[in-house]
Amino acid sequence: MDEKTLLVLEYPKVLERLAARCDFSASAELARALKPTSSYDQALLWQQETSEACKLLSITDAGVGGAHDIRPAALLARRGGVLEPQQLLDIKSTLISCRELKKTLLGKDALLPPRPRPARGEIAPAASPYPRLADLAQGLPTPGGLIDLISRAISERGEVLDDASPKLASLRRELKIAHERLMSRLQRYLSDPKSAPMLQDAIVTQRDGRYVLPLRAEFKGQIKSVIHDQSSSGATLFVEPLAVVELNNAYREIESAERNEILRILAEISGQIGLAADELIDGAQALAALDLAFAKAKYAEELRASEPLLQPLRRAAEEPAPVIRLFRARHPLLEMETAVPNDVDLPAATRAVIITGPNTGGKTVSLKTVGLLALMAQSGLQLPAQSGSELPVFDQVFADIGDEQSIEQSLSTFSGHISNIIRILAQLTSHSLVIFDELGAGTDPQEGAALARAILEHLLEHGGMTFVATHYPELKNFAHSVPGALNASLEFDVGSLRPTYRLTLGLPGRSNALAIASRLGLPEEIISAARGAVNPEALRADKLLDDIRRERNRLSREREKSEKARARAEELNRELAVRLEKMEDERREVLAKARAEAEMEVEILKRNLARLKTDLKKFRQPVEALQKLEQKVEAAEQKAAAPITRLAPVENGAAFRLGEKVLVGALGSEGVITSLSGNEAEVQIGPLRVRARLMELRRRGEEAAEAAAPAPGKKSPRRAEASPDSRPALSAARPSPGLELDLRGQRAEDALLLLDSYLEKAYLAGLPFVRIVHGKGTGKLRQEVRAALKGHDYIASFEEGLPTEGGDGVTVAKILPD
Repeated sequence: MDEKTLLVLEYPKVLERLAARCDFSASAELARALKPTSSYDQALLWQQETSEACKLLSITDAGVGGAHDIRPAALLARRGGVLEPQQLLDIKSTLISCRELKKTLLGKDALLPPRPRPARGEIAPAASPYPRLADLAQGLPTPGGLIDLISRAISERGEVLDDASPKLASLRRELKIAHERLMSRLQRYLSDPKSAPMLQDAIVTQRDGRYVLPLRAEFKGQIKSVIHDQSSSGATLFVEPLAVVELNNAYREIESAERNEILRILAEISGQIGLAADELIDGAQALAALDLAFAKAKYAEELRASEPLLQPLRRAAEEPAPVIRLFRARHPLLEMETAVPNDVDLPAATRAVIITGPNTGGKTVSLKTVGLLALMAQSGLQLPAQSGSELPVFDQVFADIGDEQSIEQSLSTFSGHISNIIRILAQLTSHSLVIFDELGAGTDPQEGAALARAILEHLLEHGGMTFVATHYPELKNFAHSVPGALNASLEFDVGSLRPTYRLTLGLPGRSNALAIASRLGLPEEIISAARGAVNPEALRADKLLDDIRRERNRLSREREKSEKARARAEELNRELAVRLEKMEDERREVLAKARAEAEMEVEILKRNLARLKTDLKKFRQPVEALQKLEQKVEAAEQKAAAPITRLAPVENGAAFRLGEKVLVGALGSEGVITSLSGNEAEVQIGPLRVRARLMELRRRGEEAAEAAAPAPGKKSPRRAEASPDSRPALSAARPSPGLELDLRGQRAEDALLLLDSYLEKAYLAGLPFVRIVHGKGTGKLRQEVRAALKGHDYIASFEEGLPTEGGDGVTVAKILPD
C-alpha cells in the first residue's frame, strides 16, 4: 500500500490504538507493523481470525496474560549465555500461557506430542469451533519439562530455591550457621561494658561485604581491628575486630561458593532453554499472532464494530463490478457518541462519487472515512459500521488530501496537489481506490474546473473507484450526465447555520449563500437584487433540491425509527435467549443434583440389601432348630444366677434386654429383641427376624444425643488400623455432611483441611460417594484435591465429574464400604 496515503488517512493512529490492546510487546510490534493486504484470500483469513477471537472472548476470558517476548532470552541461551532468574520466570509464565491457550483452542490432546503443522491458511485437522485460531495455536510450543524445571529452581520472587540442588541446600545451611556465629561474636562487642561505650551506635553494619562495627574515632586503636571505612565527617570508623576476621572470611567463602552454585544452576537451566530456543522463538511469534487477533477483537468491541463482507477483485469483464456498501459508518478516530454515522450505499456500476457542499461541512471526514475503512477491512479489522456492510479488496488505495505546499521544493498548494496526482495516476490500476479532496483547487476556477473534469474522465476510463470532494458547480453537471458518476452532498442546516455532517447520495450540494446572508442580517434589498441576478433555472433547481431533501429526511427519520424498533426487538430476543439459557442451565443443575442424590440412595439401598442378604443367609436355619435354640436360651435364663443381660455389652449407657424395643440402624426400622448372643442380637421386625450387631442397635431418642456427645474413649475410624467393626452401619446414627463439598475460592491449605474433615464425616455417615467442587481455574486446586484423594483411608476411587455435573471442575469420590 502507498505509504503516503496511509499517513494521510491516519492509518498509523488506528494501529497505535490496536497496539494498546495487545497484552505483550511482541504482539504490539506486530500491530504497529500491520499493513493492509491486497490479497482477497489473506484479507478474508484475517477477518475470520478476528471474528473467531470475538466469539471466543465473548464466552471465555481466554488471552495471553502473563506472556512476554522471550525471543531475546531464547537467543541468548542458544548462544550459551546464562539467563537471569527473572528471564526464566518470564519464559515460564509465557509457556504457561501457551499451554492454557493451546488447551482452550485445541482441547486436552493439545499437550500430547505435536502433529506436523498444516500449511498456513489450511484448516487445523482437529475439530475446533475456532479453526483459524486453532491453526495459529498449532505453532505454540509444547512446554515439556521446562515449566517444572524452572518451578523447582526459581521462586515466584525470582530467588533460586534451596531445593534447586542438594549442594545449594547444604551451602545455605552452612551459610546460616556461619552467619549466626559471626553475629554472635559481634554482638558481644555491643553488649560488653568495656567496648560498648566506644561504639557510635549499637549496631552491626557492612562495608565491602564484610560485617563491621561503627567505632568512634577517638577510640581508634582501643579495639584491635581492621579499618574498612570512615564516615564523611570522620567521627566514625567502620572496623572489623581481629577476633572476627576468620569468621568473616569463612562466611565470605561460603557465600562465594553459594554464588557459584547458583550460577551453575542458572547455566544448567539456560542450557535446556538453549536446546529448545528455536521452538520457543517460533512459539513466541505464534503467541504474538494470536494476541494480535485478540487485540483486533477487543478493538472491535470498543468500536461496536462488525465484520465486513469482502468482495474479490473483478477478474473478467463479464463479472459484476464490485461496489461499496457501508451502513451507518463512523470514522474510527472520532468520539463514538458524537460522530455522525452515514450510509455509503452506491448503486451498481458506480465508479465515481462527486461530493459537494459547504466548507466545514464534513466532506474531508467523509472521504477519510471511506478510505480508512477500506484499509482497516484489508488489515483484518472489523469496521465501525452496521452488519452487512460490503467493501471490495483494492490492490491499492491512493489519497490526495490536505495542504500540499512545500517551502523546501518551492511548490504552491496547487503545484503540490498536481505533483501528488501525477504520482498517483502513474501507479493506479482498474482495481484501485482513489480519493481526491478539492480536486483542481488552488488556481483559476474556470481552468481548475476544466482540469478536474479531465482528471475524472481519465479515472473513469482507466481507474477503479474514485471519491472526489469539490466546490466546482461544473462537476455537479458532470456527475449528473456521465454514466458511472454519482452526485453526493453534505447537508447544511440554514436555520442554525451549522452543517449536519449527513451525507446524501444522488443529490448535489447547494452553496446556500443567499439564505445564509439573509439569516445573518444582510439587507433584504441586497438579497433581492442578488436573487434577481441568479439564473431562474438555478433557483428552481435549488427549490426542487430542497423538496427532495425534505422528503429524504422524512424517510430517513422513519427508517431510523424502524431501525430502533428492530434493534430493541433484537435486544429483547437476546435477553430472552440469555434467560432461557440460564433456565436451561438451572434445569440441568437440578437434574444433575437429583440424579446424584438418587444414585446415592440407590447405592445405600444396594448396600443395605446386600447386608441383609448376608445376614439372612448366615442365620437361615430350619424352624425346628430355631425353636430348640430358643428353648435352650430360656432354660439358661432360668438357671442363671444373674440376668442374661450380662452377656450383652453396655451400649449407650445401659445393656439391652430381651423384649426391649430398638431401632436397627441398617434398616431404620423398629423391632423387639428376641435373643442375645455375645455382641449380636436377634430382632423381630414384623414377620421378619434379623440378626444385627449390638453397636447397630439404638433406643429411640439416642441418635441425637450420641451425635452431640460421642461415647467417651470411642476411637475415631480415621486411621487404617481401626477395627472394621468400629464404623457404624449405614444409618441415621451420624448426621450426613451432605453429598457435595464446594471448595471454590479457598486457599489450597485451607481447602485440604476442609476436605479431610468432610471425608471423615461422609465416611461415618455411610455415604457411598461424594462430589467435591473445586472449579477449573488454573487447575492448581484440582491437582491438590486429587493428590489428597490418592491413597486416602476413606476413598476407594475417584473420577472426573460428568459434563452435566461440572466436568473438570468437579471430582466424584467413592467412599470405602465398612
